[in-house]
Amino acid sequence: MKVYKHVDKNGIIHYSSKKPVGKSYNILNIRCPECSEWRNSVNWKTTPLIDNLFSSEITTAAKKHGIDSSLIKAVIHAESAFKPKAQSSAGAQGLMQLMPLTQKTYQVKNPYDPLQNINGGTAYLKHLKNTYNNIDVYLAAYNSGETAVEKYGKTIPPFPETKEYVRRVKILYNRYQRSAKNTASTTTPRIHINASNQ
Repeated sequence: MKVYKHVDKNGIIHYSSKKPVGKSYNILNIRCPECSEWRNSVNWKTTPLIDNLFSSEITTAAKKHGIDSSLIKAVIHAESAFKPKAQSSAGAQGLMQLMPLTQKTYQVKNPYDPLQNINGGTAYLKHLKNTYNNIDVYLAAYNSGETAVEKYGKTIPPFPETKEYVRRVKILYNRYQRSAKNTASTTTPRIHINASNQ
């Protein structure tokens, strides 16, 4: 994403996606997880997984709410690329991109705090999972809202962004599950029994 940066006469720095008129500026190229251009350019089947960030927060939320930690990682990856300060143009904030109403519902006081954000987002995922009991539908609800899902008969709304979101998260979910299984298989201690001592 191309961002224009300029400093006004009072020394205040301004950032804009539009080229400033009649002003000197610098051009910044920023990786933008929210932008469709960036999302569409990513191969979600091969993009590197992020397994080493916020592990304790994810594990805590997973155990508390009964949600697979691999699914939490997939949602975080798809929503913010594990950037705790991420904010969308629609007002969603933090790792799991929580809207203000969702923050209020799940008592998230600081959406940029990883522990609060992940706990709130996972609680919301649990609610949606219990409500729709179908991964395609509850992921669609996470992306487009429950109102949209209800409007279209508790199915995935016909929005290209939502359809792509569900596809993206499911790919990442499958990959994070495989990664977790591979990690478990390499760290599980093996017990050898000497038959001669029996």
